[in-house]
Amino acid sequence: MNYALCSEQTALSRDVVKWLQSLALSVYPKNVRRDLSNGYLLAEIFSHYYPRDISLNLYDKGVSLSAKQKNWSQIQQFMKKHNLHLLKEAIDGTIHCKPGAAELLVQEAHTILTNQRAADVRCREVHFSDEEYQKQLPSVARSTASKAIKNNLTATEITAEPDICTNQRKAQVILRRHLQLKADEKILNPERFQVKRNRNQLAAELPKGSSQDEEYCRIPSSGKTGSNSSTRTGTSDSFKEIKVNQPVRHSLLDY
Repeated sequence: MNYALCSEQTALSRDVVKWLQSLALSVYPKNVRRDLSNGYLLAEIFSHYYPRDISLNLYDKGVSLSAKQKNWSQIQQFMKKHNLHLLKEAIDGTIHCKPGAAELLVQEAHTILTNQRAADVRCREVHFSDEEYQKQLPSVARSTASKAIKNNLTATEITAEPDICTNQRKAQVILRRHLQLKADEKILNPERFQVKRNRNQLAAELPKGSSQDEEYCRIPSSGKTGSNSSTRTGTSDSFKEIKVNQPVRHSLLDY
């Protein structure tokens, strides 16, 4: 899952932070990923612009999966009524506390409600995963394949979508991304992984005109070869003919 229109880092942009502070929310989102997961805070944000259409009494402040799904269902009905759009994938990522999803959702809400985009928002593709965090860690501290799946496929995500095939596809995507990260790391640090270079890579590193290069490119010399000698890679080997006298066997018919 790739999405654009996000800040370069997972933190909110300066314009969005000032905008949230101006709304005087009941709870300021210190941890955006956690505080926006149940949808109540986003409903409170929209209620400042649509006070007659959103009743906060109907929203649950709980953190259970059922409470989150109920709140977000009401938010989606409200947005459909007013022809407003938020990325469904970003909503799902926010519910399951995926990295970068809640930040992207708040940025999009800011654009919808204020009709302006944050000044320091840059367009680039991101994944709702911990890939950026893993790249910042030393190689020895990065997650294994099983840990990567556990970090990026949450328990609530499996509960919300219990279909085994769907979750297997998600795990395969996570595993493929993890293996690609490992492959890139091997290219950058071949000594650490003891990667053996093939003959083509070694030949490409040799300086031009070196004796070793000539040895690789040596062509056997052409010439006539006799029955008792052969030429191989510039050297000739002579063969001496040896005659062996075998005893004559007589048959009984000779007598």
